[in-house]
Amino acid sequence: MPALLLGSISTLADTSELQREAFNQAFAKHGLDWHWERADYARLLGSSGGRRRIADQAEATGTEVDADAVHETKSQIFQAALAHADLTPRPGVVETVEAARRAGVRVALVTTTSRANVEALLTGLGSALPRDRFDLVVDATTVDRPKPDPAAYRYALETLGEEPAACIAVEDNVGGTEAARAAGLRCVAFPNANTAGHEFPAAIERTDRLDDVALLGQLT
Repeated sequence: MPALLLGSISTLADTSELQREAFNQAFAKHGLDWHWERADYARLLGSSGGRRRIADQAEATGTEVDADAVHETKSQIFQAALAHADLTPRPGVVETVEAARRAGVRVALVTTTSRANVEALLTGLGSALPRDRFDLVVDATTVDRPKPDPAAYRYALETLGEEPAACIAVEDNVGGTEAARAAGLRCVAFPNANTAGHEFPAAIERTDRLDDVALLGQLT
């Protein structure tokens, strides 16, 4: 049975700006004079992992920072924002997930963000995209190596009992597409608001809207 592997929470709903705002609020709470404008954040999204971005910023500015503490504050702010945001699924996502299930294609969310972030997003989406639409959810508690390491995808393939050739991944960031390719998967780039200007050499194609007919057609 083939599988559709959605690679991050921002492949479901575009949370990129909420994430950026949460980082900036966390910086202020920790007494840091950093502020990431959209152009700054878009550039930083070329690498994966919020803690890593904070640590890199500290190194670049010569600032002593507890990156874990700042990132934890950012996560709390982000989760609270999700609870109050008017979240809507990204274009074509619901249609593609429902079409996959009708066609007997299993659907997984394969992310290395925290479980709390995943739960907050799915709660925010509510009936638009319920958790029971996913046959498997992989998060940061499942594997110990974040993307672009392929561990999350390899875990998903092993758990689902699938070969890479029978699956296709969808990712919104460069690190995610690299992780998918390293796991032997074909990957469609589905950029978010802050990765739209990026190049995705590891992807087989890119799109601004998931097309269930075209996407699932690659699994038959």
